[in-house]
Amino acid sequence: MKKLRFIYAFLAIISLLYSVAVYMVGSGTFSFIIWIFAAFFFEFLYIMDKKNIWPKVPKILRYAFRTIVTIGLTVFVICQGCILTQFFAKGDSGADYIIVLGAQMRDWGPSVVYKARLDSAKEYLNDNPDTKVIVTGGQGINESISEGEGGKIYLVEQGIREDRILIENDSLDTDENISNALMLIDTDDDMKIGIVTNNFHVFRGVMIAKRYTDAKVSGIAAYTEYQYLPNNMVRETFGILKNIFK
Repeated sequence: MKKLRFIYAFLAIISLLYSVAVYMVGSGTFSFIIWIFAAFFFEFLYIMDKKNIWPKVPKILRYAFRTIVTIGLTVFVICQGCILTQFFAKGDSGADYIIVLGAQMRDWGPSVVYKARLDSAKEYLNDNPDTKVIVTGGQGINESISEGEGGKIYLVEQGIREDRILIENDSLDTDENISNALMLIDTDDDMKIGIVTNNFHVFRGVMIAKRYTDAKVSGIAAYTEYQYLPNNMVRETFGILKNIFK
């Protein structure tokens, strides 16, 4: 069908262009590769349909392909639904601690993603003066300072007292952000802890935290600029699956 081929071609082009846009952001991750694979996938479907190759493929292989695609789409939709359950989380008031998950530090300060997390933490801390914050993240090879140190500097510049800020600066991923941060404090069942991260990331952050503590955990969602959402939402699906199987 020509209409279906047009959709495949359109999606292939959009995926390829978006991979370039994601790469140009320079986030320090290789998530742009996901969109290159997506472009090849849609190009494959376009060629298979245009050259009418599908009827020549053994029936069992066609069924296997459709089954794999259906399962993949189902898992993706379920993960997206899970992400959306925490997309607008505000967190419980009066938390004992909030944990800000680290993200890319630039030479001039926090990246757009990290700044959004730190700004949400600042807002929460201003509304809850007895809450302390743990800023997390080690120093990557493309960072001049650890994410934890950079987060503290930014919060102090925003008027948060130093005695309210704890630093974790050894972690390399979300799991370590949270587990290392929790080792800095003595938690109990009555303690309230907030996980501060971007809206697409809150569900996984809370899920991980609940594995490491019996304290009352809630999420605090930071804003994400709309142009980054498709990439982050798709990438987060892989992150959720990784943590589930881990």
